[in-house]
Amino acid sequence: MSASKRVDQIAGHLNYPKGMLVGQTAIITGSGQGIGAECARLFANEGAKIVVADVDAKKAQDVADQINQSGGSAIVAVGDVLDDKYIKELIKKAAEFGGGKIHIIVNNAGYTWDGVIHKMTDKQWHTIVDVHGTAPFKIVREAAPYFRVKDGEPRNIINISSTSGLHGNAGQINYSLAKAGVTGLTKTIAKEWGPQFGVRANTVAFGHILTRLTAAKEAGAFITTPDGQKVALGIPQARKAGAGAAEQHLDIPLRRPGSATEAASAVLAVASPLFSYVNGQTISVTGGRNM
Repeated sequence: MSASKRVDQIAGHLNYPKGMLVGQTAIITGSGQGIGAECARLFANEGAKIVVADVDAKKAQDVADQINQSGGSAIVAVGDVLDDKYIKELIKKAAEFGGGKIHIIVNNAGYTWDGVIHKMTDKQWHTIVDVHGTAPFKIVREAAPYFRVKDGEPRNIINISSTSGLHGNAGQINYSLAKAGVTGLTKTIAKEWGPQFGVRANTVAFGHILTRLTAAKEAGAFITTPDGQKVALGIPQARKAGAGAAEQHLDIPLRRPGSATEAASAVLAVASPLFSYVNGQTISVTGGRNM
């Protein structure tokens, strides 16, 4: 199908009774919980076949089961995005599931490992930079044969960033560097793969979204690094108590944090035909914060 015919089809078919992503296969990393899980469910509701990629086997399977029981189509691909072997297996499994095609990649997997500059360890630095920058690059590189194609079907890569990457954040120099790099990664993909293959690549940068990364650190959420070290997640209550206007959400024009579903809805919008002429952009999903 030519580009002009595809645009005309999109413009004349705004109701999408069968779903906006019918016939497409999507890999969503970190989709065992939080924003990733909501992306998986919303994409499945729009007809996409979902590869639930996560390091937590049980959580990934729960998400896939919910999708399949609701009439959607999903499989799990369990592993760590820092493992090169897993990345190869992930792309191979997704392509087989998609009948030889992959249409969407959402590079969502990640977490924070905070520390002030003078106390940041090399391990903290390299782990977070690799999770948020190197892993998405390797996933995209491995998936290149499925995106550098001319079959008239849409191809989308959506990389998840943060306001920490756009504006910096005290205590997150590693995370801020990695998330800032995501925007360059995205723009390069758009410039290399857009002209000849029509691949769209965009960044979605989140502000204060209610997830385990913004919950109370005292709640005990943690992630385990590949070498077995536990990294506590969340924000200490003492820091939140001293946050003043930020904690009261006075710095957010909508005066509240966003939900995981709202965050995932923005990702769905970017992946959908409604954004067919949006490419190489960073979409801030912040409730108006930092505008």
